[in-house]
Amino acid sequence: MKKVFSLLMVLAFVMAGVAQNDADQPKKNKKVKNPEITFETLVHDYGEIYQGENGECEFVFKNTGKADLILTNCRSSCGCTVPSWPKDPIAPGKKAVIKVKYNTQRIGQINKTITVESNAVNDRVVLKITGNVSPKPSEAAPENNSGAPKVNN
Repeated sequence: MKKVFSLLMVLAFVMAGVAQNDADQPKKNKKVKNPEITFETLVHDYGEIYQGENGECEFVFKNTGKADLILTNCRSSCGCTVPSWPKDPIAPGKKAVIKVKYNTQRIGQINKTITVESNAVNDRVVLKITGNVSPKPSEAAPENNSGAPKVNN
């Protein structure tokens, strides 16, 4: 009898856990009004740029959902990449921009991510920047363009 009672208790706890898990899952109901974030592109490729050049880019997105979209955080994988994002709610159907500034003083491959967190159904989106920063080419010495012939001594 004790075994049956113990088994029933374990079964009750398992069922309670499953029921709680189902309650925590958002319902996929078409009538629910949720924001949704849709980016025009998830990757920005700087290509080959020189040290010290402009490292700014923009990621354009749209609220394709049916409620106001609120970006709660944008964080980069490294301190050399600084994102800035709109703090005000974005209405359904409206576009906005996340600006990213990469420090091009660092020479080498660019392979960084920006994680965008929001209240959207797709609440976490990862953006990526790629490219390569090369040293500036050295400036050649100016040539004598005065038109006068060179004198050799």
